[in-house]
Amino acid sequence: MLIRRLPWTAVSIAAPLPFRFGGTNITIRKQLSSSLSSFCSISAVNLPPQPGHEADARHSHSLKPGLYLVGTPIGNLEDITLRALRVLNSADVILSEDTRHSGRLLHHYNIKTPLMSYHKFNESLREQVVLKRLKQGEIVALISDAGMPGISDPGMELAKLCVSENILVVPIPGPCALVSALSASGLPTDEFTFVGFLPKHLGSRRKRLMASADQTTTQIFYVPPHKLVQFLDESSSIFGDARRCVIAREMTKLHEEFWRGTLGEAKEVFSVRQVKGELTILVEGKEDSKVEPPSDIELESELRELIASGESLSTAVKLVTRRTSVSRKTIYSLALRKFGKQLEVEDDSN
Repeated sequence: MLIRRLPWTAVSIAAPLPFRFGGTNITIRKQLSSSLSSFCSISAVNLPPQPGHEADARHSHSLKPGLYLVGTPIGNLEDITLRALRVLNSADVILSEDTRHSGRLLHHYNIKTPLMSYHKFNESLREQVVLKRLKQGEIVALISDAGMPGISDPGMELAKLCVSENILVVPIPGPCALVSALSASGLPTDEFTFVGFLPKHLGSRRKRLMASADQTTTQIFYVPPHKLVQFLDESSSIFGDARRCVIAREMTKLHEEFWRGTLGEAKEVFSVRQVKGELTILVEGKEDSKVEPPSDIELESELRELIASGESLSTAVKLVTRRTSVSRKTIYSLALRKFGKQLEVEDDSN
């Protein structure tokens, strides 16, 4: 009974003390002091409120009024942070891309905050309503169906508007499909280009693919399952069949898969295989074909050989220029500096 009266205090004697929040068990381990009268406070952990304490916790934390962009799971409901749960529980309203989809997440964690639909078809209509509430000092949380809001999801325009109006915008980091896929892809991660969803128009789509094909960094695309064959057909013809790719699907879920191979192989495999769920596709960057320009010593050696074989200075310069990416002016200047006097002596002796 004592534990029930002190929901934010834990005592551990021989076993950990479990707390249950919605569908999640949270176990807190604390070292028992010499007397039961000395309890260990765990308030600094910022645990989400337990069922029955929602009303007390709604504004019990020091959240400042503003827009909170909250990352939510991309599949596995366990992939949500304690901070995200606290913000969602403390907000005055949660803007949601699909209220039915988000309702299941909130129900799972017993969060009662009201939902308001906010998606690409009503963004412009909702902006002024949300802006008014923010200016009145409310805490507004924004979530998408999965991942971080504003990344190929609604939220970018609202965040821009809030920044222009000097309203606080706070990111609450969470899962993100592109980062998750990239980290496990096996392709270079030091530099990458996030393209997201390609344009619907064929000409614009091919133009974007051609720009990506010329990049040396890993290219990342979001592709709906019904557009996979189209994407592989078009990308393999532009990138080339030999370019390596990774197709990530069902990430964090039971049937998570990372398919790895070339675009040509992927085109063959997925022409007869149907997949479900949105896909994150990564394509390796173009091989850097830049060749380091020859050094002055290397150029001098080539010029020396040609001149020794009987070529004139101008001919030697012309031949070396054809073989390298160095300008004729640079090579000619080097030839005069190194061999000009030698040639003058030879001409006088003849």
